Amino acid sequence: QPQLAEFGGGSVQAGGTLKLSCKGPGYTISMYCMGWFRQVSGKERERVATYTPGGIIRYAPSVKGRFTISKNNDKTTLWLEMSNLKPEDSAMYICAADTRRDDCFGEFNNWGQGTQVTVSS
Repeated sequence: QPQLAEFGGGSVQAGGTLKLSCKGPGYTISMYCMGWFRQVSGKERERVATYTPGGIIRYAPSVKGRFTISKNNDKTTLWLEMSNLKPEDSAMYICAADTRRDDCFGEFNNWGQGTQVTVSS
């Protein structure tokens, strides 16, 4: 499957903003269910935000109102804009696609490597 790659991670102070991007060369992101997940070492992976091909967006309660998932017009880039960041948002952020379902409720089957986000207090 085409590879997904994340960009834009880094370190920021609490209250700050970061914008992550996920690119999939040769991958028409608008065709698939796309999502951002995050994982802290030793903990379960958490679903952060998902975007269906039909345009339905869902957020985890912990990020709703602070994070925004979007797609670029070129259909090959998925964004996650994170504002008012908190130390508990620190994690590896991973872009993923589910090429088998359109509702984003299933298990995603194509994953990027992730980009680290660290928020200091």
